[in-house]
Order: sequence, then C-alpha cells, then structure tokens
Amino acid sequence: MTSKINNTYNEAVGVIKEKVGNATGNQYLAGTGAAQKNQAQVNQHAHDAHTHAKGVGHSAEGTTQRAVGGAMNDNSMEARGHGDSALGNVQRSV
Repeated sequence: MTSKINNTYNEAVGVIKEKVGNATGNQYLAGTGAAQKNQAQVNQHAHDAHTHAKGVGHSAEGTTQRAVGGAMNDNSMEARGHGDSALGNVQRSV
C-alpha cells in the first residue's frame, strides 16, 4: 500500500509543479513536474502489474490445492485452495 500512497503523492506533487511552472513561465519547474508525474504513473502501473501477476499465481495455486485436496479427501488443503483462490481474485482486481 505504501507504493500506491507514494506514487499518488509524487503524481500530485508533479502536477502542482507542472502547473506552477506553466503559470509562471518557469519551463524547468514545469518540465521536472511533468517528469515526476509521469514517473509516478509508470511506477504505479508497474506495481499494479506485479500485484496482478501475484494474483494469477495465487489463483492457480488455489485451483491446484482445491483439486488435489478434493481428490485426496484432504479438507484442509481444499480449504487453503479456496483461500488462495480468493486472495488471487482480490489481487487481480486491484
């Protein structure tokens, strides 16, 4: 969660710098603000992709655990599979 907060903060600061730079004619400030904003957006997209990939992994692991647990009549493994699948679904929707 701290990555999302940090990226949101940096995007907001970048937007402010860009607007102030444009309003005052300070191209350096506007440019650094735009760069900061864009970098925060790129970082957030990368973080979201990483979280989504982890979710796919958890979903696959959960599906396997449910299948093996059901075949072996292992209720504990089957329950872990349901939990991992649920975690994967949440991570993929973030």
